[in-house]
Amino acid sequence: MSSEWPTGKLGEFIELKRGYDLPKAKRKLGTVPLISSSGISDTHEVAMVKGPGVVTGRYGTIGEVFYVDTDFWPLNTTLYVRDFKGNDRKYISYFLKTLDFHAYSDKAAVPGINRNHLHEAVVTLPPIGEQREIAKVLGTLDDRITLLRETNKTLESIAQAIFKSWFVDFDPVRAKMEGRRPEGMDEKTAALFPDSFEESGLGLIPTQWSAISFHETIRIIGGGTPKTSNPDYWGGHILWYSVVDVPSGADTFVVNTEKKITQAGLDGSSTKLLPFGTTIISARGTVGKLALTGCEMAMNQSCYGLRGKNDDIYFTYFSTQRLVEQLKQQAHGSVFDTITTATFKGVRVASPPPSIIAKFETNVEILMERVLVNLKTLTSLAQLRDTLLPRLISGQLRLSEAQEQAENALQ
Repeated sequence: MSSEWPTGKLGEFIELKRGYDLPKAKRKLGTVPLISSSGISDTHEVAMVKGPGVVTGRYGTIGEVFYVDTDFWPLNTTLYVRDFKGNDRKYISYFLKTLDFHAYSDKAAVPGINRNHLHEAVVTLPPIGEQREIAKVLGTLDDRITLLRETNKTLESIAQAIFKSWFVDFDPVRAKMEGRRPEGMDEKTAALFPDSFEESGLGLIPTQWSAISFHETIRIIGGGTPKTSNPDYWGGHILWYSVVDVPSGADTFVVNTEKKITQAGLDGSSTKLLPFGTTIISARGTVGKLALTGCEMAMNQSCYGLRGKNDDIYFTYFSTQRLVEQLKQQAHGSVFDTITTATFKGVRVASPPPSIIAKFETNVEILMERVLVNLKTLTSLAQLRDTLLPRLISGQLRLSEAQEQAENALQ
């Protein structure tokens, strides 16, 4: 830590204030983000705080920190920075991420943070010039991470659109019925689709397609948990997936897990190695969450691994997305509490010939491979940011060294 950096109480550097109750009677949707202790929860038409700003969780997810670019409304589960007292706003958002908020929480049944207690924390901050440079280094990494996530969202949306067009709306079949060439499709691909529909238990489906249960299209793999009391089973190199590892947003793939097991743990339990490209669906607890394995891994017993019987990857993944949507509709929008093999048998689907599934795989594979590459890159950048953050904030790492590491990673 630099001896030139001033030390004092947090309240001498910034002023925190409790968030505001939302008047339900006057609530109107708008463009102003409502920030709760877990992030943006909704919108409102009125702002209580002029942005950019910094918000941290006061209850629930204590210590979660959010930087807000726009005007906003911090809800009463949060604290927000009312006065930055001349400090760089972005730097303060990074700095607060390094504080141990739980050391200042009360001992209530539902722990919370009192801003007066937090103001007493003894901290050290660099001068404003260094604050801006540190925030710039970390912000550059965050900007690239955000860009890669937005790119992945776009790529998956394109793949989803192709799936919906081919297998839900049957656009190529309808186009051929009307004597039109299916949009965005070459003649060889168009020739795979029929030009008529036939009656089935699902209603009209493309001719020569089959109305079968979803269960008939997949192979199901179960999971398991090695004994937690046996230390020889844990801390190895084999990824072990549970619902806490569900990818965020359009990341889609899982390339790392919170917990890992050993070969002995794999051999000594009912869990199995899932190949690359296995669809994982959570069946209990937080039901219906999906992921694709980005490498070999095991999983716990609250999930199912699904493999397409046509040796496909992405057709099964997007079909399972569709399955979850149907289950939610059947539950009238509520959360269904469990998925069993009977669930898969109870949903019927229009199953296309293997040739069409194979063509779909070819068309979307390049999109999804880019998603995976982007995910691995942003994961690496996030790890670098998380490594640099505490060392820069504490002054243990020279700014020039951090800049060099960040530049090399972004090349």
